[in-house]
Amino acid sequence: MKISTRGRYSLRMMIDLAQHYNQGFTALKDISKRQDISKKYLEQIIPFLNRSHLLNANKGHMGGYRLAKAPSEITVREILENTEGSLAPVSCMDNNPNLCKRCTECVTLPIYEGLYDVVTKYFDSITLEDIINRQVSEFTYNI
Repeated sequence: MKISTRGRYSLRMMIDLAQHYNQGFTALKDISKRQDISKKYLEQIIPFLNRSHLLNANKGHMGGYRLAKAPSEITVREILENTEGSLAPVSCMDNNPNLCKRCTECVTLPIYEGLYDVVTKYFDSITLEDIINRQVSEFTYNI
């Protein structure tokens, strides 16, 4: 699995919004400057986060963006799945139930299912609040 620029920048943007959660709406230009990400690129990320109801937007003089939920309620998994799509390591796992005609006899499928389980549990265990509090011990997933 490789996380794209869109996924990485989405996470950075959401962390920035979490750091400024109690300060109201944040202008995109401010996030852009602090994170050294082009405003134009952030504008391309916004629809993915809006569709997933992770952001609230406000237009006008005091406009900008803010988290739709508290930082403690938003996981890294939510952000990445909404910007990257599936986190499944192989395409046949994108459907539930698995539509691959070989899934019942595939000897490698359990390996990929195990990896997916570890990845999703790990990303589910990390919230934006954990990141901004730098609670690295929270990020350790025991296999």
